[in-house]
Amino acid sequence: MIILVAFVAHWYLSLFAQTFFQHRYAAHRMFSMSGLWERFFFLFTFFTQGSSFMSPRGYALMHRMHHAFSDTEQDPHSPHYSSNAFTMMWQTRNVYQEIWLRTSPAADRFEGNYPEWVSLEEFGHRWYVRVGWGAVYVAFYVAFATAWWQYLLLPIHFMMGAVHGAIVNWGGHKYGYQNFDNNDKSRNSLVFDFLTGGELFQNNHHKLSSRANFGVKWWEFDPTYPVIWTLDKVGIIKLNKPKANKVRIAA
Repeated sequence: MIILVAFVAHWYLSLFAQTFFQHRYAAHRMFSMSGLWERFFFLFTFFTQGSSFMSPRGYALMHRMHHAFSDTEQDPHSPHYSSNAFTMMWQTRNVYQEIWLRTSPAADRFEGNYPEWVSLEEFGHRWYVRVGWGAVYVAFYVAFATAWWQYLLLPIHFMMGAVHGAIVNWGGHKYGYQNFDNNDKSRNSLVFDFLTGGELFQNNHHKLSSRANFGVKWWEFDPTYPVIWTLDKVGIIKLNKPKANKVRIAA
């Protein structure tokens, strides 16, 4: 039981770091926060993502490229230009590496307005840090696993952030329904969104990219938004006003 609890905790804590800090804050600046809270969420992201930690700068630039080139050959992770989810993940990894190493001319136009903590980001990318996190996961399983099949969950721990990204980008651009015509393949994969904390409302988000609540229709529940709303009310963050965007939702 403790293994399953740990797996679920790692899944959703890592997911929250991705959708709250890297996506909605770093990439889109949907809200602001003090420097102290920014450092707190940097550390939160590092510890919850562990071996799959991504630089908020790298994430932000890659995600801005995704919006600008959605479902074209320049999209860092469109399922419509990959034969399967694994080749898409590898393509994403290659684009991210170029951004991280600052060798991607395509990312230059998207530079700026993202949080940085250079020493922590560089530390999180060291090979021995990633291997160290992997060793921690293995040691935990050796100590607490009660059945052989539980060890099959370990690869997901190692690649947690990449797995989240694959589900969102593959599912959110192939399966589901569309509220808006965005001139791309983005879709709302509502049936799978319990795995992604609102991230699978891709069609809504691509239309309303500065809106902190990814749900649009009354029955579209974005589970991350109530947390954001609460953090705003208690003064930890300050929500920014979404950019004006007149839209008509399909019936």
